[in-house]
Amino acid sequence: MRLKDKICIVTGAAQGIGLATALKFVREGAVVVACDRRAEAVQAAVETCLAAVPAGRDADGARFPVPRAEGHVVDVTDRASVDAMVAGVLERHRRIDVLVNNAGITKDARLVKMTLEQFDAVIDVNLRGVFHCTQAVAPAMIAQGAGVVLNASSVVGIYGNFGQTNYAASKFGVIGFTKTWSRELGPKGVRVNAVAPGFVETPILGTMPDKVLATLREQVPLGRMGHPDEIANVYAFLASDEASYVNGAVLEVSGGLTV
Repeated sequence: MRLKDKICIVTGAAQGIGLATALKFVREGAVVVACDRRAEAVQAAVETCLAAVPAGRDADGARFPVPRAEGHVVDVTDRASVDAMVAGVLERHRRIDVLVNNAGITKDARLVKMTLEQFDAVIDVNLRGVFHCTQAVAPAMIAQGAGVVLNASSVVGIYGNFGQTNYAASKFGVIGFTKTWSRELGPKGVRVNAVAPGFVETPILGTMPDKVLATLREQVPLGRMGHPDEIANVYAFLASDEASYVNGAVLEVSGGLTV
């Protein structure tokens, strides 16, 4: 089990890639701290994770010492909310091994029509939220001499995309965070990497017309969109000791979209 007994925080864990990541981590032996904004969604995510490990036992039949998943209602744009969550995790578990900065939103519009509210909302969640969460967990990881921070970027954060000024800026910024923090925290034993998914079948694409989605699929050499599990698998690898020499990387997982 790649992540046996590691304490792993996943933001935006109620759906899509975040939920898939939480499930993957639980199956790999981690204790998952599922974070999201809505209490009922957090509880549903926790129940889903706990159900993924029947009777609270691992693959060898040994009983887990603690529940494999717990939930925290967190708004990543609210530093007090983030700090309270991190303090609670440390009080309960005494350590934090992995942070997955997955929480993100879109509010698309062309530059000439984008409102300040649309711009600010995306920057606050996708960029400021990543800063809040990482700064909050960093002292604990530094004190441990070990830890992993995984940031959700996007192929849009590498190549840009029509109608996504705010989203592209936030995901470009996340790459900048990743490169900088890998230099700052690497000497302390903390690895920082980013994953840049392409188009993945998640609720975040639910507002796009079918015609647009079909066009997107045609652009991918594999001929389809990704599945959340396929991104979660990459996060699990990067969080594990198998990736012990991977630091400061931005791993594109897009089915060859940008080839």
